[in-house]
Amino acid sequence: MGGAVSAGEDNDDLIDNLKEAQYIRTERVEQAFRAIDRGDYYLDGYRDSAYKDLAWKHGNIHLSAPCIYSEVMEALKLQPGLSFLNLGSGTGYLSTMVGLIIGPFGVNHGVELHRDVVEYARDKLEDFIKNSDSFDKFEFCEPVFVVGNCLEIATDSHQYDRIYCGAGVQKDHENYMKVLLKIGGILVMPIDDQLTQITRTGQSSWESKNILAVSFAPLVQQNRGDGEKADTVQLPPVAVRTLQDLSRIYIRRTLRSLAPEDDSQGKSARVPQKRKRRRCRRRRINTYVFVGNQLIPQMVESEEEEQNHNEEEHNKELEEEEEERDIGDIEIIRQVNVLRDQIMALPLPESLKAYLLYFREK
Repeated sequence: MGGAVSAGEDNDDLIDNLKEAQYIRTERVEQAFRAIDRGDYYLDGYRDSAYKDLAWKHGNIHLSAPCIYSEVMEALKLQPGLSFLNLGSGTGYLSTMVGLIIGPFGVNHGVELHRDVVEYARDKLEDFIKNSDSFDKFEFCEPVFVVGNCLEIATDSHQYDRIYCGAGVQKDHENYMKVLLKIGGILVMPIDDQLTQITRTGQSSWESKNILAVSFAPLVQQNRGDGEKADTVQLPPVAVRTLQDLSRIYIRRTLRSLAPEDDSQGKSARVPQKRKRRRCRRRRINTYVFVGNQLIPQMVESEEEEQNHNEEEHNKELEEEEEERDIGDIEIIRQVNVLRDQIMALPLPESLKAYLLYFREK
C-alpha cells in the first residue's frame, strides 16, 4: 500500500509531498513528522527507500507507507495529555511521533507480537532520546512497549483516549477493540479493507467513518491446544510522575520558553553576492577570399570584436576566482541546541545538569 505521493530526497522533502497531496493537513501533525526522520527506522542498507511512499518489510520489521501514517495521525486528532494505545506497535515510529504531541502528561503504550521487534523499537527510542535535537524541542511522552498478542489483552485493563491498530481487524474482533476505548475516544483501525475512524459516543454507541481504502495483513491469532490457557497481555501501569521528574519537566519548559525563537533554528549562512558578468556585443565583418578561381564570402572578427572577446574571457576568469573566495567565506550552518546550552550554563552540579538533559551526550 502506498505510492500516492512522489518520492522525496530526504525526510523534509517527503513531508512537503505529503502536505501537497493533502495527507498532512494540520501543523501539529506536520511538526511531528518533520521531527522524526523516517530513515532512522530503516535497517542499514535500506535507507534509500525510506522517503518513498511505500510500505517496507524486512523479517518481522515493518513500516506502513507514509500516506497511511499521515491519515492515521490526522484521524486520531491527538491533543496534549491524552492516553494512547498502539496495537501492533512495530518499530515505534508512530508511537514516537504521537509522544511528541501528547506530551509528558499523556500515556503512550504499545503492544507488539514479536520480541525482536520490541527490542528494535526500544533501541530506536533510546537513539532518539540520546541523539536527536528534536527531543529538546518538544515535551515528550516516552512510549512503553510490551511483548504480546493484542487479541489477548487482560479484560480488566484500563481504557484509552486514542487507539490505533496496525493490522487488519476481522469483524468478530471489532467489539473487542471498541471496549478498550474511553467514551469520547477515537479508534483508528483497518477493517474490511478500509481504514476506519470509530468514535465512542456513549457507553454502547459508536460512530464510524471510512477514511481510506487500504490493504493490511490480518491480526495474528494465538494458536493453542485444547484446554490451554492464553498468554494474557498485561498492559503497562499508568504511573504517576515523581516530584523529581515533574521538576525536570517544568525547568526544561521554562528554559525553552525563554529561548529566542530565531536562535533555536541555528545560524543562517551568508549568501555571497555574485559578480555580474559584462555582456559584450560582437561585430562581424563580411570579407571575400579567393579559393581557386572562385570568390567566396567569409565572416572574420574585427579587431574590436577580438578585443571584446578577450575581455569577456578575462571577466569570466575573475568571476570564477571570486566565487572560489566566496565559498571560503560562507559561514557553516550549525544546528544550535539552545536548551542544552542554557542548561549547561546553569550554576548547578554536573550530575544535576546531566539529569536535566536526560543524560544525553549530544
